[in-house]
Amino acid sequence: MGVTADEVHRATEVRPAPRWVAPTFVVLALLTLPWIGYLALTLPRHAVAVHYRAAWVGFDLGLVALLALTAWRAYRGDRRVVVAATATATLLAVDAWFDVVTTPAGPDLVVSVLSAALVELPLAAVCLWIARHGDRMVARRLRLLAVRAQLATDRADAARRTAVTARRRLARFRGRR
Repeated sequence: MGVTADEVHRATEVRPAPRWVAPTFVVLALLTLPWIGYLALTLPRHAVAVHYRAAWVGFDLGLVALLALTAWRAYRGDRRVVVAATATATLLAVDAWFDVVTTPAGPDLVVSVLSAALVELPLAAVCLWIARHGDRMVARRLRLLAVRAQLATDRADAARRTAVTARRRLARFRGRR
C-alpha cells in the first residue's frame, strides 16, 4: 500500500498559521454580527465627543508614523515592509471611512469624499500592492546590492592589478637607468 500524492502534500505542507486560527476567526466574525445589529439599533444618531480633536490628531499621528515606517522599511529593503504596508493600508481605509461618515453634508463632505477617492484609498491600494509584492521587491533589491558589491570588488581587483603593473613598470624603468 503506497502513499498518495495528496497525503505527501498534507504531510509536508507548511501553514502560515495553526489550523485552529481559521475556524476561530470564522466564529468570531459570526459572533460579531449580532453585536453590529445591537449597535445599529441602540447607538444614538448624533453624539458629541469630548476629545474629538485629540482623537483625530492622534489617529493622524499614528498614520504618519506608519507611512514613515513603511518608507523606512522599503528603503532599507526590510522584508517586514509587508507588515508596515498592510497596517498603513488599513489606517488609510479607516481614515477615509471616518472622514466621510463623520463630515456633515456640504462643501466639507465633498472635500472628504474627494480626499478619500483621490488620495487615501489609492494610497491604501498602493500599500496593499507593496504588501503583496514586498518579498519580490526585497529579493530584487538584494540582487541589485549583490551586483553592486561584485562590481565594487571587480573594480578593487582591477585597481590592485593596475597598481601592481604600474609598480613593475616603474621598477623596470628604474632598473634601465
